[in-house]
This record gives sequence, structure tokens and C-alpha cells, in this order.
Amino acid sequence: MSELNTKTSPATNQARDSEEKGKADNAKKAEEEEEIDIDLTAPETEKAALAIQGKFRQFQKRKKDPSS
Repeated sequence: MSELNTKTSPATNQARDSEEKGKADNAKKAEEEEEIDIDLTAPETEKAALAIQGKFRQFQKRKKDPSS
């Protein structure tokens, strides 16, 4: 059983607990992030980027003019 620290206020203890939880969450997120290596000069990547941009432009155009 852990002893209560009588020298600090409960609010201070809560702040420390939430800070520790935040640090643990950040460490978890860093572990989950996966570095993705994409060759931005590859022809397939350029074709995919152009296709995505074209669809996005169509979406934006439809969004502005709902009658179409």
C-alpha cells in the first residue's frame, strides 16, 4: 500500500498524476507512429498525387455549386 504524501496538497498530487498520464500517452503515440518512406520522385507517386488532386478539385467545385 502506498503512503500519502502529507506535505503536498491533493491538487498538486492530481496535477502530477495527470502529467504522468500525459507523458505515458505521448510515449505510446510515439511508439505507434510508423515512419513511412515514400519515393516522391517515382512516376507512380506523381500519378497518384495528380489523381487525388483532380478528385479533390471536383469535390470542391461540387461543394461550391450544389446545383451540379
